[in-house]
Amino acid sequence: MPQDSKKWYVIHTYSGYEDRVRKNLEQRIKSMDAAEKIFQVIIPTEKEIEVREGQKRKVDRKVFPGYILVLMIMDELSWNVVRNTPGVTGFVSSQDAEGKLVPAPLAEKEVQNILKQMEAEVPRVKVGFTKGQSVRITEGPFVDFVGVVDDINAEKGKVRVLVSFFGRETAVEFDFTQVEKL
Repeated sequence: MPQDSKKWYVIHTYSGYEDRVRKNLEQRIKSMDAAEKIFQVIIPTEKEIEVREGQKRKVDRKVFPGYILVLMIMDELSWNVVRNTPGVTGFVSSQDAEGKLVPAPLAEKEVQNILKQMEAEVPRVKVGFTKGQSVRITEGPFVDFVGVVDDINAEKGKVRVLVSFFGRETAVEFDFTQVEKL
């Protein structure tokens, strides 16, 4: 297992326990004096705008639930520190020439893409609506009208709703915060 350069590895955890596992692993790195072998522990997240009950909130969403990235030099000590951390179920692995499972490092390009996604300035908008879904308008001149979602523009945070009044269906554009699911 000896290796002379640091690489990124993916470890699998129980979904929802990523933060706890990261803390446990960071404590084990200190207590087992493995800081010269294990350099960084990251939970890949991205900023997302979520609309709930008419309110926009910025949240961190896990890009790969149940997985953590670890920058390390793979050897017996570092493998044991990571593998025996409570909540770690194993490394993402591949088979070597002898058919034995060995931890597979991520390609540098994959790592750069993940890190770039985490550093994105513009948060993604989480769309809570689907085309054809019935919604109620919560503000503006059409308050309490019920309509059907006709189109969704996630980049602008807008939704076009077909509203029926005076016996006609008319397409009206609203912010995500101005409508709610029925």
